[in-house]
Amino acid sequence: MDEHHKFLQRCHELALQAGRSGNTPVGAVIVREGVIVGEGIEATRPDNDITRHAEVEAIRDALNRLGTDKLTGCAMYTTHEPCILCSYAIRHYQISWVGYEHAVLAVGGVSSPWPILTAADIQIWTPPPMIVTLESLHDT
Repeated sequence: MDEHHKFLQRCHELALQAGRSGNTPVGAVIVREGVIVGEGIEATRPDNDITRHAEVEAIRDALNRLGTDKLTGCAMYTTHEPCILCSYAIRHYQISWVGYEHAVLAVGGVSSPWPILTAADIQIWTPPPMIVTLESLHDT
């Protein structure tokens, strides 16, 4: 199993946890130098808090674990394309690489009419992260 699939597999495990909790089954991890430094599951339903997306939860976890305010040099793996909200957080915290498995056409930060994740003309942000659509684990 290559490294991408290893991290995506962990995202799938986290997504299952989210689904068992009554949330949308989405999982995300933040990786730095080949080590998972943050994990998140979709957790919007318990507290009716729409900001508790898996990607945002993974960012919060990584920031806490690393004791930093930026995630430059880190990669995010997630089961689904980060939405507009999550894409804003990814750009703000300067995550360098994002890989996801499933597109979210209506509100995705890459594929929707509002491609915040790939916008190069927002001057307050560093250049966009590298974006990779990952091959499904089920296709291998």
